[in-house]
Amino acid sequence: MTDHDAVDAIIEQWAAVRPDLDTTAMEVFGRVYRLARAMGDRVETAYARIGISRGEFDVLATLRRAAAPYTLSPRQLSATLMLTTGGMTGRLDKLERRGLVRRSPDPHDRRGLQVTLTEEGLALVDEAVGAGLDVQKKAVEAAFDGEQAEQLTDLLRKLLATTATER
Repeated sequence: MTDHDAVDAIIEQWAAVRPDLDTTAMEVFGRVYRLARAMGDRVETAYARIGISRGEFDVLATLRRAAAPYTLSPRQLSATLMLTTGGMTGRLDKLERRGLVRRSPDPHDRRGLQVTLTEEGLALVDEAVGAGLDVQKKAVEAAFDGEQAEQLTDLLRKLLATTATER
């Protein structure tokens, strides 16, 4: 058993004022939410050491995952990252000024653009993904053995499949 945490305190407060409530789901999602925020902050700190924000990382990583030649349209990036076109334009402007991405005309669509990861952007995102994964790996290994981590992964996958819808 682990130490009493902030979610336990909230559950105890609800039990005192509404003992009729089943707060099991609140315990799960309260911890998932707090965990996501805490790890997000840690990972963002790792990215900041490399010189990028989480939003910038998201754009670079989406291009990196697209595989060589690491090119997508701004519309594809916006859809993947669930950003408005205005929000995407701002990120791309900043990344392009830093030489991490390059925008060019789409050879298949006279009205379209392509966004391509530059060599500098590729090196930076590879460093950043390694740094972020290192932070996450250390947290998982501090709490679980390999079998427990795999079991938690399976349980979270199942929970996500039954509660979330893809956009």
